[in-house]
Amino acid sequence: MTIAYIIVTVAAALWVGFSAYSLLTKAAFVTDALEEYGVPRSCWNWLGWAKAAGSVGLLAGLFVPYIGFAAAIGLIAYFTGAVITVLRARSYKTVAFPILYLVPVAAALTLGVLA
Repeated sequence: MTIAYIIVTVAAALWVGFSAYSLLTKAAFVTDALEEYGVPRSCWNWLGWAKAAGSVGLLAGLFVPYIGFAAAIGLIAYFTGAVITVLRARSYKTVAFPILYLVPVAAALTLGVLA
C-alpha cells in the first residue's frame, strides 16, 4: 500500500463524505441544484446515504481491499449517473461539480488496483 493511495483514498472519502453530509442536512446549495435537475425529493435521503456508505467503504478499503474496490465502483457509477443527470437537465455550467467527486474516487480506485 503506497502513501499516495492512502492520501488520495482518505481525501476522496472525506470529499464524498462532505457531499453526503451536505445532502442529508439539506444544504441549500445541494437541494437547489437537485430541484433544478428534476431529482425527486423522495430520492434525496437514499442518495445521501449511498454517498455516505461509499465514503465509509473507501475508508474500510484501506483495511479490506475488496470493500474499497466495491465502494469505489459504486461511487463511480453514482457520480457517472450524476453527470448524466446534470447533462440531461442541460445545466452545462454545473457539470463540473459531479466530475470533481468522480475524479478522486477514480484515482483512489486506480491507485488501489496498482498498489
